[in-house]
This record gives sequence, C-alpha cells and structure tokens, in this order.
Amino acid sequence: MRFRVQLDMFSGPLDLLWYLVRKHELDILDIPIALVTDQYLELISVLEQIDVNAVGDFLELATRLMEAKSRLMLPRHEEEEEEQVEDPRHDIVQRLLEYKKYKDAASMLEERGRQWQQRFARRVNDLPKNHIDPTEQPIQEVELWDLVSAFARVIRDNAAAHPSAIRYDDTPIEVYMDQIRERLASEPRLAFTSLFEPDMVRSQMVSIFLAVLELIRHQHVQVDQEDLFGEIWIVAHPTPPTLHLINTPNAETPKK
Repeated sequence: MRFRVQLDMFSGPLDLLWYLVRKHELDILDIPIALVTDQYLELISVLEQIDVNAVGDFLELATRLMEAKSRLMLPRHEEEEEEQVEDPRHDIVQRLLEYKKYKDAASMLEERGRQWQQRFARRVNDLPKNHIDPTEQPIQEVELWDLVSAFARVIRDNAAAHPSAIRYDDTPIEVYMDQIRERLASEPRLAFTSLFEPDMVRSQMVSIFLAVLELIRHQHVQVDQEDLFGEIWIVAHPTPPTLHLINTPNAETPKK
C-alpha cells in the first residue's frame, strides 16, 4: 500500500505575503521589500521541495517582488529623484490591501456564524449523519506558515552537514507518523526541531514534515508556539479521531 499526501491546504501567494507582513508587524503601505522578498523566496523553496506543482501560483508574485526589489536597489539620478516616480511596490500593496479586505470580511462572517450558533439552539435532526472526514479539514493558515517557516530554518541549519553525494529516503510517511505518535505516548510534547537530526537527508526531512502536516490534518496532534519565531511544540490531540489512510488508485489490494 502506498501513501498519498494531499497538499491543497497551502493557501495562495497573497496569503503567504500577508503572513509575513503580520508576523513582522510591518506597515502594509511601506513594506521593506528586500526582507519580505528574501523570506518569501525561502518559504516557497520549501514548498517546491514538497511538491513542485504547488508553487506555480507563487512564482508570479515572486517575480513581482524580485522586480520591485531590484528597482528599489538601483541608484537614482538627481533628475529622476526630482520627478514623481511611481513606487514599484504600488501594485503589490494594492493587491495585498484588496486581499486583506476580503480576508477581514471572511473573518467577520465566520465570527457571526459562531455568534449565531451560540444564540440559536441546534435542532435534533440537523446533525450530520457521518463524521467529518479529517482529510477535508484545512490546517489553519498561521499554523501552516509557521510550520513551513520552522522547516525552512531546519533545512538551512542542516544544509552544511549534508554530504555532496545524493541519497534518497523512501521510507513510507505513515512510518514517521507512527514514530511521532509513539514518542508522544511517552513525552508530553515534542519540539518540532527535535524530529530532525543533522545526518538526515533532505528527502527524509521532507517526509517527516509531511507526516506532521498529516497528523495535524487528521487531528491527531496540535501545534503551539509560545513566542514569536520561537520553538513549535507538538502535543497529542486530547481526543484524536480514527486515522484513515488514503490509497492511491494504483495501490495494490491486500490479499485476504
């Protein structure tokens, strides 16, 4: 049986850009384009290692960020400084402001929905017949990008320790999921960085990262971050649902 991980939990490029603005508490109208561009490129490089098809939508905005960065770094002549030159960040800022408007509207509707659920009693017959499929539940945006950011730091810190020879790890992801659950059975919480060792190959680190994402998606674990850019802690979910693995269409059916 082979294991397939769904990566549709990644939100769009503007969501990643908005995450960086919020995380660094930046002025949306005066974004330090060099800082944001470098971190944006670092994070999409992580997505590219997970699934190259997942970064297609992110590359267009990456191109715009790099273009704006290069234009701001070019020296200006005195004549150009006297003229009113359009800020190269203008289009990016306008798109981000538009995204923020819809993001705020969605949050407002979500809050109203919670208030409605508290005001009106639930009818007996409106309960869902089946349990919610955990594979359809998205990871919260902040938690997701925090994990991607933490994984990018792990890759960067371990890059120098890797040998020049290319090695590949083909261990099934469910094996790493079981290992994480076994550790949580004896430890109250795990540091995200403790899952990785200096001698691990890149493919092994990616598999462990995907295992964490799948455990979160299936509601078997929760992740907490006490401080900004601090360690991310993994704890077992109080009441984890039953885990259902996803088979690929070509997977072999076990013999009875």
